[in-house]
Amino acid sequence: MREETLIQRSTWKWLIAGGLALFALAWLVHAKLASSTFDWNLLTGTLHHLRWQWLALALLPIFASYYGRALRWAVFLRPLKAHPSIVGILGATMIGFTAITLFGRPGEFVRPYLIAKKEQVPIPSQLAAWVLERMFDLLMALAVFGFALTRIHTATIHVGPNLSWVLAMGGRIVGFLSGAVLVSLVAMRHFAEHLRMWLIRGLRFLPERHFLKLERLITTFVRGVESTRSGGALFLILLYSVVEWILIAGCFWCVARAYVDVLNLTFVDVLIFMGFVAFGSTVQIPGIGGGAQVVAALVLTELFGAKLEIATSFAIFIWVMSFVVVVPVGLVWALKEGLNWRKLRDLGREASHE
Repeated sequence: MREETLIQRSTWKWLIAGGLALFALAWLVHAKLASSTFDWNLLTGTLHHLRWQWLALALLPIFASYYGRALRWAVFLRPLKAHPSIVGILGATMIGFTAITLFGRPGEFVRPYLIAKKEQVPIPSQLAAWVLERMFDLLMALAVFGFALTRIHTATIHVGPNLSWVLAMGGRIVGFLSGAVLVSLVAMRHFAEHLRMWLIRGLRFLPERHFLKLERLITTFVRGVESTRSGGALFLILLYSVVEWILIAGCFWCVARAYVDVLNLTFVDVLIFMGFVAFGSTVQIPGIGGGAQVVAALVLTELFGAKLEIATSFAIFIWVMSFVVVVPVGLVWALKEGLNWRKLRDLGREASHE
């Protein structure tokens, strides 16, 4: 009963976050509607002017990025398993991102849980790999966002009042977060064992049964981050991270080319747009999305002067390419392995309580 209560609280937390994101989007639409008339004909007309072949082409880099993620995760696994199955990791990746789209951020636990079961390694080690992946992705997102901030004032775009505060504080925030991530990665690479010993010594006051359980958990977690100790492995992780974000940028560029008749964005514009949207995607509403759409619409209207109708459709297609297109593939892969949506949800809950 207590476990069910904790799950319900977690669900309500993400529903509240999703509601706030939807409120922000509603506020943006309301603000635009208050100053002008929403042109539904323009919204539907935009779809007729799309170059659909570019949207089809966008599928190639976005699906390739999942393969890149699988290759990077295989490097995380090497200290525990020398030759992990790339196909198995790819399947878990597809299923995991499907769970994120369907259930929100709690679905993040599905992927490390499935990989741990498939490769027969401890679950805490794969949660550690997930932490590493998040850190490298954050580092890349910060790099793209930092580039966006440096190019804002040189590009021929308009900075609206709703984003002026972002530009004022953005440089400091990016610098602080980048430093924090780098320090954390250095600490994991060089001081993980010292931190493990320090934590174990500090927990010796606990009863033996609890102490031994926490000792195994900490030791397994530290083994999960050992991939960063090897120079060659660290190079591969960075390489795969760069390639992954290049592929994501390629997907965004293809969507932009599909809109070239109604919204002309240069490649630098796309990188600026991508830098802002990367942070909006941290809020993911189960089955809906959220922050990414809000930020996408806001950036397009405030920075690039796009009409709300065009910005809305563009934001929707970016969300579809970034999150939704993997769902059919992930569901088919899950069914092939004997999983359904209810089992996926239960896996996420089980993994979160390991």
